[in-house]
Amino acid sequence: MIGLDTNMLIRYITQDDDEQSGKAVNFLEQKCTIEDPGYINLIVLCEMVWVLKRAYGYEKRIIIDVLEKLIQTGQLVVEKSELVWEAIEAYKTGLADFSDYLIAISNKSAGCQYTTTFDHRAGAFNLFRKLPHFPNDK
Repeated sequence: MIGLDTNMLIRYITQDDDEQSGKAVNFLEQKCTIEDPGYINLIVLCEMVWVLKRAYGYEKRIIIDVLEKLIQTGQLVVEKSELVWEAIEAYKTGLADFSDYLIAISNKSAGCQYTTTFDHRAGAFNLFRKLPHFPNDK
């Protein structure tokens, strides 16, 4: 397997730099095969979603489509893809960031009862427990 960094995926997806995008396309399409796939770890996946949303302004539905296509591509292996699928499903209808859902689902998979957070949006997801902001809050 060949590990892929976030910038490789971003260049391939966005085609925003002629030179680097061309190199990314050539590498991914020629070197990543079913027999020797490219590997995308969870950190890269979260970074990619963040960059597509924040730096490129991609809409949520486009990001979801990108995530689903990456997982379904035979020339790529996504770390813990079964957890990523769960996170995608939660992200589709939730208000939190993709990474929040992946964190909570990964923690559940590791045996955690729940994940604590101060994040209001993440706190709405059933695998999170939002901590009060002040000691007297319930």
